[in-house]
Amino acid sequence: MRVAAFTGTDGPDDVAVQEQPDPTPAAGEAVIEVAACSINHHDLWILEGDSGMVGTDELPFVSGLDVAGEVAATGPDVDSVASGDRVLLCPNETCGTCRYCREGPENRCEQYSLYHGGLAEQALVDADRLVALPESVDFTDAAALPTAYMTAYHMLRRTDVGANDLVFIPGATGGVGVAGVQLVDALGARSIGTTTSATKADRLADIGADHVVESGAIDEIRAAVDEIGEPDAVLNHLGGDYTQLGLALLRQGGRMAICGRTAGDRSTIEIPQLYLGHNQLIGSTMGTQPDLETLVDLTAAGAIDPVVNDEYALDETGQAFADMQRRDAFGKLVVQP
Repeated sequence: MRVAAFTGTDGPDDVAVQEQPDPTPAAGEAVIEVAACSINHHDLWILEGDSGMVGTDELPFVSGLDVAGEVAATGPDVDSVASGDRVLLCPNETCGTCRYCREGPENRCEQYSLYHGGLAEQALVDADRLVALPESVDFTDAAALPTAYMTAYHMLRRTDVGANDLVFIPGATGGVGVAGVQLVDALGARSIGTTTSATKADRLADIGADHVVESGAIDEIRAAVDEIGEPDAVLNHLGGDYTQLGLALLRQGGRMAICGRTAGDRSTIEIPQLYLGHNQLIGSTMGTQPDLETLVDLTAAGAIDPVVNDEYALDETGQAFADMQRRDAFGKLVVQP
């Protein structure tokens, strides 16, 4: 089979299509004929040498978490799926034995990790991590769901967002941001999204953003949001200076979930604002397999329509990462091996 492998850690030029042996499933495993695999900043960080999960001794490395396709083969003792089934992979990898695997939620597993290997014509996966995909859900749309939409959905659950709540989403045009805007709308809540692009501002409004702030300047964003109202919750996938911004904007008793570090892996906050405002800062990583199953159901029902910015052949995987690096995309970038 062909794979798009990372052969170095200097960026998109280090992606090369190579031949590797076709996988053979062992007990509990399945082989997926990959129809679509979206890419994420998680993959880009690996490609740029900015990830603790993958070292240079593991090169060439095949990344890709968000796999949709058909089951090509199953190993012994697999009865949850069969050849020909349409499926979507939940990329969580857990030990299955720690207290969080036993009691939940699984994404707190003490040995939590993520699947890699979807940027290939075939993917070898744990069969019990496969979610059934209805015919009404396109493979490309499905591949947009696991990382971005599952992360945003879990953040909304952690921050207890309900109908009519006001949710602030800085950097709302990336995968998690777009997912957050759509899911807030589906919940009957209201959103404030930010972008530095007039074109993207229009697209945010089109997918359900109630308010759009067209600025990347912290002070300008704060003044604009102050005029709109005090958010009940913040979905912060940026980190950096946006953590203090979110804290300053929250209403008393408001909640901010933080899932990423695109704008920086260090934040300085004003501690008195935290305790005097009775606010909560909540770390949130990915989501759970039931979260993903819910998202598939919402997509099948038409409650959400995953936003895909562009599609690429396997040979164009390096270009997909170059496009992600430029931050021009709105929504997900999907490779179709």
